[in-house]
Amino acid sequence: MRKSLEQLEAIRQKTLNNINLRKDDDSRARIVIGMATCGIAAGARPVMMEFMKELERRNISNVSVTQTGCIGMCRLEPMLDVIIPGKEKVTYVHVKPEMVGRIVAEHIVNGSPVTEYTIGKAMENDK
Repeated sequence: MRKSLEQLEAIRQKTLNNINLRKDDDSRARIVIGMATCGIAAGARPVMMEFMKELERRNISNVSVTQTGCIGMCRLEPMLDVIIPGKEKVTYVHVKPEMVGRIVAEHIVNGSPVTEYTIGKAMENDK
């Protein structure tokens, strides 16, 4: 299937927009997803893609989605941090794509972490 120049330009623009979502900026909220081998094997890639889709669906442009290497707790993967300037970092564990909408709505939009998905809750359950 051949693509027209207009179609190629649309693809290019969408890709650039996605890259801009991932740019690191200290004044923006950040979602940092563990994408080492353990995270990828546990399902981090679909989680990352769902965050990008959800932010785009909601037209949220002041949040960057980035990747990091091994976070060090493979048994809790997929893991991610939500970092909102001026607030404490929140680490989410065992994240699945179906959890993303709630994290965006409650934490990113309304500022209330979803505590039942956090590392603190996971550690309580291990006791």
